[in-house]
Amino acid sequence: MTATAYLSISPDVQQALDAGAPVVALESTIITHGMPYPQNLEMAKNVEAVVRQHGAVPATIAIMDGKFCVGVSGDDLQRLALAGGSAAKASRRDVSALLVKGAIAGTTVATTMQIAALAGIKVFATGGIGGVHRGAETTFDISADLQELSRTPVAVVCAGAKSILDIAKTLEVLETNGVPVLGFGTDEFPAFWARQSGFPVDHRFDDVADIAAVIANQIALGMGGVLVANPIPVADELDPAAIEARIAEAIAGAEAEGVSRKALTPFLLNRIFELTGGKSLVANIALVENNAMVAAQIAVALAARAA
Repeated sequence: MTATAYLSISPDVQQALDAGAPVVALESTIITHGMPYPQNLEMAKNVEAVVRQHGAVPATIAIMDGKFCVGVSGDDLQRLALAGGSAAKASRRDVSALLVKGAIAGTTVATTMQIAALAGIKVFATGGIGGVHRGAETTFDISADLQELSRTPVAVVCAGAKSILDIAKTLEVLETNGVPVLGFGTDEFPAFWARQSGFPVDHRFDDVADIAAVIANQIALGMGGVLVANPIPVADELDPAAIEARIAEAIAGAEAEGVSRKALTPFLLNRIFELTGGKSLVANIALVENNAMVAAQIAVALAARAA
């Protein structure tokens, strides 16, 4: 059986792909593991609406009932949101087993990229990518997202790497793997809840048409993915010093409770939500919607190039 035999693409997404219309992939671990119900369902619907408002077709991706589901909507989207943390968190290593089990799984950045590429989708919007965890020099905790970006021809629009990570080391690994980091309207790599991290991007572009041209070249040259760093809107940014203090507190809590590996990021995000009185969730939703808007604009520009 070939990989495409596992694809289940919704009619509207398939129609858009057949017509060469712009499509934006959306991940699902943000629904299952990123925030609680019903905020997760509302967020998912709002993000899809943003993509449509800016001229593209949204394609939320998940693993459900033994299939790669591309364009999850309606009852299936609600089922995914209700499953929440009881759903599996699917990175590349989990895919085959989860297909056999017929499990419900939210797809990480890495797995969403993999499935998007299989379906022929070139642009993907997320919140923040995974990366090198703090203390990775002893734990070796490095997200599969980084290697996936080096080999899978999909552009990922994000608000940088999650602030819970070691951003300097994350950028070093991206450089080692040959992943171009493009700043959209910024010279500095964003830090998820904050607009700046203190580290530069590889190249800055202020026009989505230029970013689309880079993506087209990258794909044509067979050089893997592109990371597009899009800072959180100014009005929604959290105070960098305050959020760093909350992150340190959350990390200390995770160490005390022995939380590690794939359980670490959901634990930290939930703890930071508690420590900020919910402000981190509000900012998270705002940055995801902003990324969806920019991704849709890039997808439109990319489709126009191919027309």
